[in-house]
This record gives sequence, structure tokens and C-alpha cells, in this order.
Amino acid sequence: MSSFVLLLLGLGIFLFAWTSKDEIHRIAAMLTGIIALIWGFSLAPFSFQLVFEIISVVATFFVCMRCLGCGFNRD
Repeated sequence: MSSFVLLLLGLGIFLFAWTSKDEIHRIAAMLTGIIALIWGFSLAPFSFQLVFEIISVVATFFVCMRCLGCGFNRD
């Protein structure tokens, strides 16, 4: 349960950082949100971590393939 609270808190702080106009507050909020997300993720059950890792790897693969042009010649 604490991992869920930390993940939600981290996401909330991270969304606050997106909407913040002041640069100092944005940097501080993003760092705090990232720390809360990492802490919540490390406390999460293994099944949640595994699903999240698989989704991250698949998403990264598709983004990289789009950047590479999916094998097409980009002249």
C-alpha cells in the first residue's frame, strides 16, 4: 500500500512540476517527484515491477524504431 501512495505522490508532484512556471520550483519538484517514483517503484510488488519493465522496454523499442525510420532510407 505504501508503494501505491508513493507512486501517486510522485506522479502528482511530477504533474505539478509540468505546470509550474518558475524554473527553480520546476527543477526541485521534478527531482522530488523522481525520487518518490523510484522509491515507490522499489517498494512495489515484483509482479508490478515486471509488468512495468515489459511495458517500458516495448515502448522504448517502438520509439527507437520510429526514430530510425523503421528501416526506410531517410534522405
